[in-house]
Amino acid sequence: MSEELPELRASDADREKVAERLRDAMAEGRLDMDEFGERLDAVYRARTYAELEPLTRDLPATGSGAPAARPGAQPGGENWPARIGGTGDARWGIGVLSGFQHTGRWTVPARFKAIAFWGGGQLDLREARFESRETVIDCWTVMGGVNIVVPPGVQVEVRGIGIMGGFGRPAGDDTPDPDAPRVVVRGFAFWGGVGTERKPTRAQRRLEKERRRGEGEDRKELG
Repeated sequence: MSEELPELRASDADREKVAERLRDAMAEGRLDMDEFGERLDAVYRARTYAELEPLTRDLPATGSGAPAARPGAQPGGENWPARIGGTGDARWGIGVLSGFQHTGRWTVPARFKAIAFWGGGQLDLREARFESRETVIDCWTVMGGVNIVVPPGVQVEVRGIGIMGGFGRPAGDDTPDPDAPRVVVRGFAFWGGVGTERKPTRAQRRLEKERRRGEGEDRKELG
């Protein structure tokens, strides 16, 4: 008869220990951002030891002498190679007196065409896969607009031409991740615009929340 964990209630300290192991696993490249976020959510929903145990079952014990992370890996870094490859879900979007959007989990093709005439479009690439290491987005707008959202680490190059309109580059552009895809935005905007902005993914927001939570706990202990 297999030994089972007793249905004992887990404490806040127990949950924090599991959360710390998950953070270490992500920093070592054993979990990507999505896996980390899903498991972290489960940690704080857990009420018993039996619910916590499966969340680290496939991870090496701390100090087990497991292989180190690849050189240059940063805590919280995205596993970009795992997000590149596949077939694009949609290759164009048209908004004529209306709008279109592609958000959430979808596969961005190597070439995407966006057309907005008295309308608009939204392309959110934060949770997307990429068909190719380089994605070209051709935007044609007339009295309309297209907004493109990319996650941190993705290199963005803007080449569009605007007449009584314009093409915007993401503010606060950071140093691109060498493993991340490259997005080229080009085309033509007349009395309209094409904007690009950089926003964190859901998993990155969770990680930042955890970092702030940890800093708050440290301050409490020092106080």
